[in-house]
Amino acid sequence: MIETLQVIPAATLRAAATVIRHGGRYRLTALFANDERVINGNFAIYAIFFSKEDSAYKTIKAIINRDEPLEFPSLTPLMAAAAWYEREIHDLFGLTPVGHPDLRPLVLHENWPQGRYPLRKDFDPASLESGERIQYLVPPVQGEGVFEVPVGPIHAGIIEPGHFRFSQAGENIISLEAKLFFTHRGIEKSVEGLSFSKALFQTERICGVCSVANTLSYVQAVERLAATEVPVRAEYLRVLAAELERLYNHVGDIGNLCAGLGFAPGTSNGSRLKEQLMRLNERLTGNRFLRGWITLGGVTMDITREMVQDISRLLAGIMSELGELIGLLRDNDAFLDRVNTTGILPEQAVLDLGVVGVAARASGVDFDVRRDFPYAAYSSLSFHVPVYTKGDVAARLWVRADEAVESIKIIGQLLAGLPSGKLKSGLGSVEPYQAAFSVTESPRGSNLHWLMAGENNTIYRYFVRSASYSNWPALTVAVPGNIIPDFPLINKSFELCYACLDR
Repeated sequence: MIETLQVIPAATLRAAATVIRHGGRYRLTALFANDERVINGNFAIYAIFFSKEDSAYKTIKAIINRDEPLEFPSLTPLMAAAAWYEREIHDLFGLTPVGHPDLRPLVLHENWPQGRYPLRKDFDPASLESGERIQYLVPPVQGEGVFEVPVGPIHAGIIEPGHFRFSQAGENIISLEAKLFFTHRGIEKSVEGLSFSKALFQTERICGVCSVANTLSYVQAVERLAATEVPVRAEYLRVLAAELERLYNHVGDIGNLCAGLGFAPGTSNGSRLKEQLMRLNERLTGNRFLRGWITLGGVTMDITREMVQDISRLLAGIMSELGELIGLLRDNDAFLDRVNTTGILPEQAVLDLGVVGVAARASGVDFDVRRDFPYAAYSSLSFHVPVYTKGDVAARLWVRADEAVESIKIIGQLLAGLPSGKLKSGLGSVEPYQAAFSVTESPRGSNLHWLMAGENNTIYRYFVRSASYSNWPALTVAVPGNIIPDFPLINKSFELCYACLDR
């Protein structure tokens, strides 16, 4: 993998991004800001691009000089994927992306006072007690026979808050306006100044069902800063944890998708198989979400020969029963009638919005970080990346089903070829204000963690870009043209996470 860094004045950001894109060869994967005034007196905008063909990442660091206006040229007119990032930068840092077509608040809501920017280093929480509150306007859809249907943010069931406003003409949805970030926890702010080891506790809890993916991205970024070589056995066990996480997510998501259209046999079987996998997680690590296994420098726990046999027996049964479940779905005409041609996400929308993971591969975009930018022990393993082209609910379902089978095969390879050796290496000291990032493939897609070190192995700035952050905007593209009863089905087919936004 090749990585480059280009430092430029902020005024030339759009021109530099245009050159890097090479007509779409490089795609934007993250865009964020950093308050570096205590280091050099400036703010900085970081834009990270990647190319599968070149096996390369390119980073632009755009400097906003202390004597210049706190603004930078918006990349959104050039690439739609930048839209949310720039709105978040404006909310959290007060830096204005000039030329952005929709600069409404994204992360901050109406109870937040204007002019208070929480990720600036000089932010004072006491300043929140006064000030004019933020305004949030919902653009109306007008025309004869058009009406709006508001849903949420409080939902009927165990679900996190999100407000969805549908504009309709008859039964057909014209547009969907999604308002999220209702329970933002400020994790990126709260870890500032913490040691790498203390911050790990919060990283593991960004999202319940992506604990391994988040932890792995974080520790790999820290290990790169510290030039730490992780033992080979630990790398294999990390992949085992990651694939067990992918497997229980995919199996559970298949059941959840069946629930979205009221197909009870699929829902029950998906839930039952997921429960078996989560009980396996608990036997291996002491908890159902595989927390506490991956740590800085390696892993905390080994697996015994008896555990290997236990995993193998269980997964053999899961493989057989999952095959029966998928066969049941593929042979059910009523089920197929609901999922085929429903919630189509075109391939071009995937490329424009920077969609990742299952949603991208279901629309014909052949990209998987495990294969294209291998990490941990993935370069030593053989596996197939399933890709479909129709981009509908059915395609996203079949991608998950195929990936679940591949995860079982990967785990079989791991257990058969698990090398001996130690589990953990020591972490060296890190030079202050050095930065690194790491990308892993979570069950939902690529997951990027970037951090800059502070003094004495602490965190100066931590940025997390989850797969759900990249994929939520795609929902507003896939839903129009369908009917409201299909929305739960379409939504579940993306399996988007609210907590991954509220980090």
